[in-house]
Formats: sequence, C-alpha cells, structure tokens
Amino acid sequence: METNVEAGNTPVERLAVVILNWNGAGFLQRFLPGVVAGSTGPHAPQRCEVTVVVADNGSTDNSLAWIEEAFPDGAMGALKVIPFDHNYGFTGGYNRALQHESLVGYDYYLLLNSDVEVTPGWLIPLVETLRGDNSVGAVMPKIHAFGRENMFEYAGACGGFIDLMGYPFCRGRIFGTLEQDEGQYDTPRDIFWASGAAFLVRASLWHRLGGLDESFFAHMEEIDFCWRLHRAGCRVMVVPQSVVAHVGGGALPATSPRKTYLNFRNNIAMLYKNLPRGWFVAIYGVRLCADGALGTAYLVTGKTAFAAAVLRAHRDFWRNMWPQLTRETATGRFTLPSKHILYRGSIALRYLFGQRTFGNMM
Repeated sequence: METNVEAGNTPVERLAVVILNWNGAGFLQRFLPGVVAGSTGPHAPQRCEVTVVVADNGSTDNSLAWIEEAFPDGAMGALKVIPFDHNYGFTGGYNRALQHESLVGYDYYLLLNSDVEVTPGWLIPLVETLRGDNSVGAVMPKIHAFGRENMFEYAGACGGFIDLMGYPFCRGRIFGTLEQDEGQYDTPRDIFWASGAAFLVRASLWHRLGGLDESFFAHMEEIDFCWRLHRAGCRVMVVPQSVVAHVGGGALPATSPRKTYLNFRNNIAMLYKNLPRGWFVAIYGVRLCADGALGTAYLVTGKTAFAAAVLRAHRDFWRNMWPQLTRETATGRFTLPSKHILYRGSIALRYLFGQRTFGNMM
C-alpha cells in the first residue's frame, strides 16, 4: 500500500469517494458540489487526501457535459472523471473504476450513490473507525430518507442484517416498514452488511477479495461482498455519527419489476455462493414456498408483472446464472456468522406477527 508523506514525516492516507453515474445528470447537479465541498479541503479527515471520482457508466444524457461546465480545467480540484464506453451495471462499473490506473495506491474507497446528499465532515467518523481498529474492513454511515426528515431510508438505514432464510433487513427498516430516527440506534455496532449506497472499505481488502461479483449486475452485490469480508475474518460496522440522505431508486425505482427480479435472483445466488450445499438445498426449499406464496399474492392482486419477475428470477438463476458462480464454501469448514449480525429466526414470520421494528431484537 502506498502512502504519501508530508513535511515532518507525517503519513497521509489517500481516499477516493467514487460515484458511479448512469444518466444521472440531475442527481449530479443537485448533489455532486456538496460531495466535493463536504469531503475535501477543511472537511477531509486529518492526514487524509480525499479525491472525488465520477465513474460514468456510458451515460447518454448530459452528465459529462455538465461536469465539464461546472468543474472546468483549473477548477476541478479534487474531482476526477473516469468515462466508460457503456453501462457495466453497478458491479462492473465499480470494479472497473477501482481498477483504474488513476486509483492505484489509495488506502480507502468510498462507494457512493449519485443520489446521496452528504454533510461537511461526514467522512471523519468513518475513517477514524477504520484507523482505530484493524479488524474492521468496511463501515457505513447512518442513512436517512432524502426529503423526509429523520426517517430512515430503505437501502441500508442504520446497518444491514439477514435472517436464516437470507432475507435482508436493517436496523431501522424491516421489509417496507421504515422507522423514524429518534436516536434509538446511535450506537456504533457490528452489522452483517453495509449499504451499497454509501460504504467505506479498505482498498487492500477490496482488491484481495476481488471486488463485487459482476454476475449480479446490480442489487445484493454488497451483501455478498460483506459476507466475503466476514469469511476473511473482518468486521463490518455502522457508525451513526456520520449521516447521509439517500433519494433511492435513482437507477431502478422500487415500483420496477426489473428491480424485483434482480433482488430475488441475486438473493438466491448469494445463498448458493455462501452456504454449504446441504444448507442451501434445505433453505432453498423453504424459499421456493415463501417466494411462491408472494408471487401468488402479486398475481391475485393484479400485479402480474411482479409475479412474473419472481418466477423469472428462479428460472434464470438455474438456467443462466449458477454455472458462473464460485461457491465460497466449496472448501473449508463452514460456521454460521455471529448471532449478533445474523438473525437466527425468520424475519418474515416476525413481521407477519406484527413485530415490525428492529428494537432490541439483536
């Protein structure tokens, strides 16, 4: 790992805040100036050189033209642009960006969605957490819903978890139920997964673990990556002293059957990769029944496109996806993650019986 040295032999770390953009000119115009202002200069962590990078996934709107106009030569400061020839998805876009020659030698990468609003100094608690404990591999901020004051946001809230069936949920969000942030989750703690909307990871770990699995394209890829972090003996944490606001649905809205399809397909893929064969077969049998029931509910309520998305997710996993996957548990002994980050029951049953907030469940 390369590290700059200032006068007086004080080591300076390098951090890249990498924003993956695809036809998101509106989000860039609204949020990018704040990201640059709130992450660099006097708002950067001490002894840390921060660069903001926009990796453009083959946008066909005016994203690149706006950046050139808003940050002309001489005023770019701590902003870099890495253009791609077409859309490589969330996974492929980030993998290519973080392998780019201009990001060689960095200590940390911060993956940030283009529809996220940050505040001055938001990086400081995150960097200090990684500096203070070498066992922590990745860390995320608390995520509020943009425009809904003090409400947690769907994609990460105050830290991600999963249950035994592989269903993800968050401290502050279980399925579609969002909690209001009243400070009830302001203690930093270990979590199972950090949201892909905003998380900081050690660059050395990112490269050693191979980045994101590109067969996922988008959705669930950060949970799969964090599972690999745990398997490598690293911890993942949420630090609520850092707060951002996320619009959500910038690339695919929650009302999109395509999003439903990717979530269901990739969730099965994640379980296949990370569970021993016997565990996967048993859990997949239960999931077939549960997902089938949900698909039927979609059908009887007239949401035929969503019912079809669930069906196609299972079909396409077996038809096209599973031969490409590397099973992380093919060799070596498997142990369940700690009960403090893996819910040893069914979050769906808990939700069905009316327990719809995280509370003190873990």
